[in-house]
Amino acid sequence: MDLEIGDKVSLIIGSESDLGFSVLIEEEFEGLLYKNEVFQNLKENQRIDGYIKNIREDGKIDVSMQPQGFRNVIDLDSDRLLDAIERNNGFISLTDKSSPEEIKMRLAMSKKAFKRAIGSLYKQKIIIITKEGLELVKKII
Repeated sequence: MDLEIGDKVSLIIGSESDLGFSVLIEEEFEGLLYKNEVFQNLKENQRIDGYIKNIREDGKIDVSMQPQGFRNVIDLDSDRLLDAIERNNGFISLTDKSSPEEIKMRLAMSKKAFKRAIGSLYKQKIIIITKEGLELVKKII
């Protein structure tokens, strides 16, 4: 097996179970994509990109739809949040008090990922946080 943790791979979605979705990795290996890491609708035989999350001692492979590593995940989520704010004229009416369901529906990410993305963008002075939502910092020229 030439797979390593963090590798980007091609996935074909299989059947759904209580744990998640069985997947075919690189049309050769079987793996599992956990439900709590899926933030979009998936269909059997759908092809998506994924990442090797873990290769267990018993040979079973866990995969994720997000790149592994704290920095990669935050960057990806921050970019997604920033893009949503920019598409909405520089403001989005979501806050850390928004429900996990609303965040998932509007941004396709977990509340935890959303809060990390807010923190990253705020530290970079890209957004300001208001009671009503998140707003892009206006650059003075």
